[in-house]
Amino acid sequence: MSFLRFVLRLSVFGLLGALWLVAGVFLYLSPDLPSAEKLRDVQLQTPMLVYSRDGELIGQFGEQKRTPLPFDAIPEQFIKALLAAEDDSYFVHRGVDVMGLLRAASELMLTGEIGSGGSTLTMQVARNYFLSRDRTFIRKFNEILLAIEIERTLDKQEIFELYFNRIFLGHRAYGFEAASQVYYGKSISELNLAQHAMLAGVPKAPSRINPVSGPKAGTERRDWILGRMYMLGYIDNDAYRSALAEVDNAMLHGAQLGFAAHYAAEMARQEMVQRYGLEAYTNGYHVYTTISSDLQRVATQSVLNGLITYDKRHGYRGPERQLPPTDSSEDTIADWREALSKTAPVGDLQPAIVTSVAIDKATLLLADGSTPDLPWENGIRQARPYLSESATDASQQPVAKIMAVGDLIRVTRDDKGELQLAQLPAVQAALVSLNPDNGAIISVVGGLGFEQSKFNRATQAERQPGSNFKPFIYAAAFESGFTAATIINDAPIVLDGGAGGEVWRPENDDGKFYGPTRLRWALTKSRNLISIRLLQRLGVKRLIKYVTELGFDTTDYVPELSLALGTQNITPLELAKGYAVIANGGYRVEPYIVQRVEDVAGNPVYDAKPPTVCRDCDMPAASTPADSELSMEEIIAGRTDSAADLPPAPRVMDAGVNFIIDSILKDVITKGTGRKALVLERTDIAGKTGTTNGPRDVWFSGYNRDVVTTTWVGFDDYTPLGRKEFGGTAALPIWIDYMRIALKDSPQWERPMPAGIVTVKIDPGSGQPASPGQRNAIFEYFRESTVPRYNAREAQQREYDNAVSEQINEIF
Repeated sequence: MSFLRFVLRLSVFGLLGALWLVAGVFLYLSPDLPSAEKLRDVQLQTPMLVYSRDGELIGQFGEQKRTPLPFDAIPEQFIKALLAAEDDSYFVHRGVDVMGLLRAASELMLTGEIGSGGSTLTMQVARNYFLSRDRTFIRKFNEILLAIEIERTLDKQEIFELYFNRIFLGHRAYGFEAASQVYYGKSISELNLAQHAMLAGVPKAPSRINPVSGPKAGTERRDWILGRMYMLGYIDNDAYRSALAEVDNAMLHGAQLGFAAHYAAEMARQEMVQRYGLEAYTNGYHVYTTISSDLQRVATQSVLNGLITYDKRHGYRGPERQLPPTDSSEDTIADWREALSKTAPVGDLQPAIVTSVAIDKATLLLADGSTPDLPWENGIRQARPYLSESATDASQQPVAKIMAVGDLIRVTRDDKGELQLAQLPAVQAALVSLNPDNGAIISVVGGLGFEQSKFNRATQAERQPGSNFKPFIYAAAFESGFTAATIINDAPIVLDGGAGGEVWRPENDDGKFYGPTRLRWALTKSRNLISIRLLQRLGVKRLIKYVTELGFDTTDYVPELSLALGTQNITPLELAKGYAVIANGGYRVEPYIVQRVEDVAGNPVYDAKPPTVCRDCDMPAASTPADSELSMEEIIAGRTDSAADLPPAPRVMDAGVNFIIDSILKDVITKGTGRKALVLERTDIAGKTGTTNGPRDVWFSGYNRDVVTTTWVGFDDYTPLGRKEFGGTAALPIWIDYMRIALKDSPQWERPMPAGIVTVKIDPGSGQPASPGQRNAIFEYFRESTVPRYNAREAQQREYDNAVSEQINEIF
């Protein structure tokens, strides 16, 4: 009895000592513990999501992939899988599992360290949000105290939600919804039982047991969890057996984008980083751009089609790569499969490797593992080997001369689904399309494919615009008193080449001279010599000052007459901005791509207020309620302001000058270098081609009142495009394909004649008022202050110039 009393007393004193020790540790640690209340306001690192104006996802940026979900959106089946894996008594305990802690305590007593077990979901939340992962007694005790405090502060659903959205699950995925997207390419609500169990097993060792890096270990863990779910009564035997038998199909998936608009998304990313710094990647911003989903798709396909069409004119260059065979056929096939997996498709151009060559066909290996035949008739027969950009070899070549075993080539499928030989174009292109009234970027394509090159040629490529710049020279001249009927002699000119001492003898594209020519016809037909003489009379400094007001960056412009031929460097976006001034009636707008930004909770944090054309702002008539109503498109795009709420775009081009320039650029379509655009069967489109020396750059910029678009084609290394390539052959077809859809819902519109513009019948040869009854007289637009008066001396000079021009043409 005395021994029993001794043991009892010793136990009581031991229990009291333990309680005293626990109380002492609590009093020692509790002042330094963080408040569990902070969990209510916790900010999870959430990536930035970029959307088109109609809500399609086009980009995701951030180191941590995370998509937080509320508890109500978490599938019940997954909740049971996670509880079976981590804490089946979660909805019963108050933050601490006593039996688990006793097991952990015994390990501590035996080894001096905590080896496993004991942590409830609540304790893991405490560790993940507040503590380190060190396995020490102090950290474990803090974890226990915090878990108890968390259970007192938050309800079970809130705690589960915190765990679900925070836990790291491998491959930069944080939270189970993000992991579901990364491993299975769909939301966790769309996964089946086996996949839920697989994800529930990942927290044990995220880098080793995830279904991609460790499929075997992951499957073993999955099967154990399924067994636990069956034992706990969460699933029946049929579901258990069926899930066990399922073969997991996990693989890495990127962000589930609505469509490819990588150049646009990257532009939005850059602006967000400039605006918010590195927090742009972690604060879960939702960025809504000005990009139209439908037109962006059209723009991408138009560029691809245009480059492929150009490329076919210049011959087959051979394989992208040549993969030599290895020692064994199995190793060779494995190497080829790996090469295909690392070669991204570009549009419809799929990579393939030639595995054998016969007289009438080649056998291919595709990325999906299939091995189809490519018959000689399907593109091989038509392939003309490339010699240079201006020359190709003959077609009808044997298969063995076109390709060899180990060639990595491209193929595409025709309308019948049959494979055709193709290749990635070496040439590049850009397209940028704006709303001319406010500068909103509707679509942008910076090259053949973002996968091939992240360099955005629409915004970063500074190239010579050639004749595409001429309308702005003529506008400057018209502002200074010249008219569309002004006559300038199209004749040879010899100029000092500058500091180099060389003589400059510019020519027209066709090498001919046309004598005295009206400025309207000179711009319509893009006469180089007249542009130079016009700029000579206008003055280079006056031109630079004028185009600076239009919005061009003239910092690096060299003040020389070569500006008349567009020899300065300019980006497609800047050129489209200039054409927007012509399209909108003479107002300067600034291109922009971010329309609005919301935080992770959907609260607005930014709304663009671009300077916007307001043609009626100076009119005295009172507005009606309908005048300030928003269109459905503006509402969809997030537009919350009426026109009166936006800053007005400044007028930078005289309305009369703008009207005359627009009428000439319409002539370019009907009578000049842009005649191919007549296929659109519209009377309200206008534009201008551009071709530089070489030619190394070809352009087309055009518009109607609703859309302005610039297209450019060229090589990154400035290789000439070929003798027969011009703006009208390479750039204009891309513009036509795009604008055919972009203008589909835009009604035909005739630009009204502004005040101060008059029409006068003139003699087309002299530009002077026509004589009464003159049969070949034509109408021309003039500003009232520039209407011509007949001058006999000038008439005599023009007759002399015409005679000289005829003699010169006979000589040359």
